[in-house]
Amino acid sequence: MSTFFLILGILFLPLCISQRLRGCTLKSVFLKCTVSLLFIAVAVFARSSSALAPFLILGLVFALLGDIWLDLKDVYPENDTAFTNAGFLVFGISHILYIAGLLVQYGTGLYLIASFLLAAAAAAFVGCYLAKPLNLHYGDMKRVILVYGFLMFSTVFVSGAQLIATGGGPAIVLFFIGSVLFAISDLILNRTYFGVGKDRGVDIIGNYVFYYAAQFLIAFSLVFL
Repeated sequence: MSTFFLILGILFLPLCISQRLRGCTLKSVFLKCTVSLLFIAVAVFARSSSALAPFLILGLVFALLGDIWLDLKDVYPENDTAFTNAGFLVFGISHILYIAGLLVQYGTGLYLIASFLLAAAAAAFVGCYLAKPLNLHYGDMKRVILVYGFLMFSTVFVSGAQLIATGGGPAIVLFFIGSVLFAISDLILNRTYFGVGKDRGVDIIGNYVFYYAAQFLIAFSLVFL
């Protein structure tokens, strides 16, 4: 069944992107939520009894909420700040759940210190040092961006470190690839939200493709646990 919902997600995604390219409306939000429900279905119907499963499924649910809030900010621009903050908050919680699940499933080790330090360095590099050359304007959102960036990069580095520590396996490989694609989608979104002239069609398509590839891979990783 997980494979069935994965295929449905692949089929629905072009329709979702096409509608979004016409403008951000309640219809485009509905279609996006439909695709997001499908990656939750992939994880649920994997029927995994692993320690990671409840954390990952709940993380995907929070990601769905993030999809709703961040799209509604464009539908109702007068509430832009509130929806943006809500979106970053729930996506941050999603990453915390992913990280917690990884630690419960694969254990902890000294590599965690290095992982979190690398995540902090990556967040600072993107949030501070790249802002000026890329013409990014964070304003009052800078602290939120730095905290969220730390959590997002932590998912990447923790899963990568555990991939190395465990010697691999389909589940952790898919999760790591998914986390990397997630980071790429967020970097595109970062430029779209805070850059100038970076909300082109190609940026929207890139964000959607990388984001949903990430979430479906992360969800499908449960099939192998």
